[in-house]
Amino acid sequence: MKTLYEINSTQLALINQIEELEGEITSDVSELLTINEKDLKVKSIAYLEVIKTRESMNMMIDAEIKRLMSAKKANDNLIERLKSNLLNAVNIFGEFQVGFQKFSKRISERVNVEDVNLLPKEFKTVKITETPDKIALKAAIKRGEKIEGVSIVEMSNLKIN
Repeated sequence: MKTLYEINSTQLALINQIEELEGEITSDVSELLTINEKDLKVKSIAYLEVIKTRESMNMMIDAEIKRLMSAKKANDNLIERLKSNLLNAVNIFGEFQVGFQKFSKRISERVNVEDVNLLPKEFKTVKITETPDKIALKAAIKRGEKIEGVSIVEMSNLKIN
C-alpha cells in the first residue's frame, strides 16, 4: 500500500498528464485515478484510526497524570504529617537516636514582611516585581531597628542526620 505522500505524488502526476492532454481523460488515466482515489480513502481511514487511537491514549495519559499528581499530593501531605509528629516527639522528649539516625531540631529564622510597599527603599531589591530584602531587614532588626510591618519569626524544623 502506498503512503499518503506517494498517493499525493501520483495524484499530481496524473493531474499533470491530464493537463498535457488538454483535459482529455484516457481510459488508462481514468483507471489510475480510481485506484488512486481508493488508495487515498483506505490510507486516510488508516490514518484516522491511528489519530483516534493516539488521541484516546493521550486522554488515558492525562487521566494517569492526574491520578499520579493526586497520589503525589497525598504523599506530600503524609510526609508533612509524619515530620510534624517527629518534631513534636523531639520537642517533648528531646534529641534521640535510633540506630544510625539521630532526630533533633534546628532553629532557623525567617523574615516576615507584611507589606513590601511600606518598606524603606534600602530594604527592597528591585526586580520585575518588588520583593523585600529579607537579609537586610533581618540584619536591621537584629541591630535593634524597628521597621513597621516586619518581624522575625523563629521556626522549628525537624533535622534528621
